[in-house]
Amino acid sequence: MGKVHDLAKRIDALLPGGDCGGFGGCGFSSCSECGQAIAEGAPVNTCPACRQSAVDAIAEIMEVESVEVEEKIAFIKCSGEAAGKKRFTSFENCQAAVDAGFEGSECHWGCVGTGSCISRCKFDAMSIENGKVVIDKEKCNGCMACITSCPQALISVIPKDATNFIPCSSLDNEKDTLAKCGFGCIGCGDCALACPEGAIEMIRGIKVDHRFAAIDYDKCAGCIACTVSCRKKIIVDEFHDLTKAKSEVAFVRCSGGYSGNKKLAEMGLDDCREADKLDLDALDICSYGCTGFGNCTKVCRYDAIKVEFGTAVVDEDKCVGCGDCMRECPRNMIIMVPYAGVKQMACSSKAPAEKRLEVCWAGCIACGDCAENCPSGAITMTDGNPAVDSELCVNCGICTYVCSRRPIKERKVPEYAYLQEDAMKIEKAEGRKW
Repeated sequence: MGKVHDLAKRIDALLPGGDCGGFGGCGFSSCSECGQAIAEGAPVNTCPACRQSAVDAIAEIMEVESVEVEEKIAFIKCSGEAAGKKRFTSFENCQAAVDAGFEGSECHWGCVGTGSCISRCKFDAMSIENGKVVIDKEKCNGCMACITSCPQALISVIPKDATNFIPCSSLDNEKDTLAKCGFGCIGCGDCALACPEGAIEMIRGIKVDHRFAAIDYDKCAGCIACTVSCRKKIIVDEFHDLTKAKSEVAFVRCSGGYSGNKKLAEMGLDDCREADKLDLDALDICSYGCTGFGNCTKVCRYDAIKVEFGTAVVDEDKCVGCGDCMRECPRNMIIMVPYAGVKQMACSSKAPAEKRLEVCWAGCIACGDCAENCPSGAITMTDGNPAVDSELCVNCGICTYVCSRRPIKERKVPEYAYLQEDAMKIEKAEGRKW
C-alpha cells in the first residue's frame, strides 16, 4: 500500500492539476484520484490532458511501456449568432437560456453564448470575444471538462494540429438554415464529394430530415478541397487564405443603377426588396437592374461588396464565393462566376434596345458586335444579352474594344488565380468544375 501511495504522489505531480470535479475525460473527481488509479494499474494515459512528455514520465514511474498521445483540444461546433446570443446575455447559464426556449427565427441548435463552458474550464482556455466563445489552442489541453457543460452538445475534442473545421451543428433544413444563420451548414454534401481522402461524412439527424457534414480527423489530410467546394464557405481553414482559395466569386449583372437608385431614394425608399415591389417600368427605371440600396452588403461576412454610384460592386480579392449576397438579392442581379480573368456582362436587361437606351447609360443595347467579333466563339447572344462561356474565353479583350457601351467588364485577378488548381493539388470529383 505504501508503494502505491508513493507512486500516486509522483504521478499526481505530473498531472495538470486542474481538478475538473469529475467532468473531465478521466472520470475522476480530482487529479489525485486519477493518479491513485494509475498507480493501481489504470492506463498511463488515463488523463486526456497529459501531453506526451508527461505520459512518458508516468510510464517510466510505473515501469511499463509508454503509449503514443494524440494531443487534442476543444472545439465548438457553432460560429453564428442565430441561437439568440444577444437575447440571452442576461441569463445565468446556458441551460437556463435553452430552457427559456428559442424564438421562431432563431437557430435551435446553436451556441446561446452565456459561457457555462468558460466557468467549467480550469485552465483559462476559454473566453467570450464579441459574443462568441473562443478557445485558446495554446492553453487548452483537451481535458474534456467543458464538454458536458453545453446543453446543446456543441463541444467536442479534435486533434490539436487539425486545420479544417466545420463550425455548425444545425439540423434545420436548407431553407431554414439560410434564413437564420450565415454560418450554417446547409447539408449540400459538396465538401464530402470533393474530399480526396473520404474524410467527410454527411450525418443525418435522428429526428430531423436533414444532414450535416462531419470531419473524420483520422482520415483528414488537411488539404483545401472541402474549403474550396463549400457553397456557404463556412468551413474554417487555419492554414490557407480563404480569399485566395476559391473557385468562384460573386458578380453583379448591372453597371448602371445610378439614375434609378437616385429616383427611388427621392421617393423615400431605402430597401431593395421594397423597391422591387414597384412598377419600375412606369417610373422609367430599368426593371432588370440593381436598385442600389445594398441589401447584399448587409449579409456579406467578408466586407466584399459595396454600393458605388447606385450599383452594387464586388471586390474580388475579398469575396470568397459564399453566395450570401446572391441569395439576398431580390432581383437575381448577382451570379457566381469563375474566379479567373474572363470577361463578364454587367447587364441583365431583357427589354427592347430602345427601352434600354432610355433608362440606362451603361447597359447593353443588344447590338451583338461582341459576339460577332469574338475570335474564340466564347460569346453568344441570349435574350438580347451576350453570354460569356468561361471555358472558351481567352481574355483577349476584343469584345471590350468593339463594345460602344462598355457593359462588358474586365475582371483582373492575381496570377495565382490561374494556377491555384494545380497548386492546391485538388483531385477533381467526376463531372465537377472547380
